Order: sequence, then structure tokens, then C-alpha cells
Amino acid sequence: MQKQFKEIEELRIKIDAIDRQLVRLLNQRATHANQIGEIKRKLGLPVYVPEREEQVIENVKKSNPGPLSGEAIGRIYERIIDESRRLEREEMERKLKKNEE
Repeated sequence: MQKQFKEIEELRIKIDAIDRQLVRLLNQRATHANQIGEIKRKLGLPVYVPEREEQVIENVKKSNPGPLSGEAIGRIYERIIDESRRLEREEMERKLKKNEE
């Protein structure tokens, strides 16, 4: 029984390390999304481009080796994309307010 508790703790340590990597990567992704948002703002393009979002989701599903299903990966990425879009909009609004001042 003690060995199993130790194994759980070791696996949790690995998960915590992966979580830190994911946070770092998600923030890198968000930074790039913000940069794209800035370019879109300058070009007068919309934040929401459904075709691109579908392409992103299809790309990640295709690269998914499992054990998560493609549908699960799709749902995760829908949320990631939603948050990126929200961040783009907030950044656009912030810059518009700043320009108005």
C-alpha cells in the first residue's frame, strides 16, 4: 500500500511539471494571438474567423495520438480559442480606449 501512495505522489509531481509547461505554452500561444489581433486591428479585420478556428481544431485532432479522444481535444481547443479571442478583443478595446484619450 505504501508503494502505491509513493507512486501516486511521483505521478502527481510529473503532472505538476507538465501543468507548468502547459501554462508556459498557453501564454506563448496567447502572446502570438495578441500579436495577430494587433495586426487584425490595423487591417480592420474581425477577431472571429470561424474557418481558421475550424482549421486549428482539425489540425490538433489530426496530431492527437491519444489517449484523449479527438472530440475531447476539440473541446479543449474550443475553450483555448475562446479565451484567445476574448484576450484579442480585450486588447483591441484597451488600445482603442488608449487612442481615444
